[in-house]
Amino acid sequence: MIDWAVHIAVAVAVALLIVNYVAQITVVKGPSMLPTLQDGNRLIIEKISPRTGKLERGDIVTVNVPEFLESGKETIIKRVIGLEGDKVEIRKDGKVYVNDKVLQEDYINGLVTNVIEPEYGRITVPKGSIYVMGDNRQNSKDSRTIGPVGIEKISGKVILRIFPINQAGKI
Repeated sequence: MIDWAVHIAVAVAVALLIVNYVAQITVVKGPSMLPTLQDGNRLIIEKISPRTGKLERGDIVTVNVPEFLESGKETIIKRVIGLEGDKVEIRKDGKVYVNDKVLQEDYINGLVTNVIEPEYGRITVPKGSIYVMGDNRQNSKDSRTIGPVGIEKISGKVILRIFPINQAGKI
């Protein structure tokens, strides 16, 4: 009997370590990442890249910013647009420029990106931060409204969609 209890305790401890430090499943809530991700998609996020500084432009990440969300919500899912030191600018032509080069964004929903808060429409991303935006720019709370986010707020990087089954695969 004690042998079983030890095995169960070890299994629970390993599972908790994996969920807290390696990977976990998350669910997309809302339309801010359309067309890339749909409401209800189940994703696997890995938690090592944000801790080791291995994020790149184009990665999709989960961001813990409950202070900017309605009650009961803690996390948003967004795409990394700019890394620390990058100059991010949303110009009047509705395009996003990173370090004075137009960002090729064939993944966005719509043709233009609007500035929401002028102070975040042209910014150099501070040290220890990234600039994130949703793919559905008309319906996304992101760095255009909340500013660059600290790396410590990034809880993981999306690596796989596991549901719906017919869309399962690497993101």
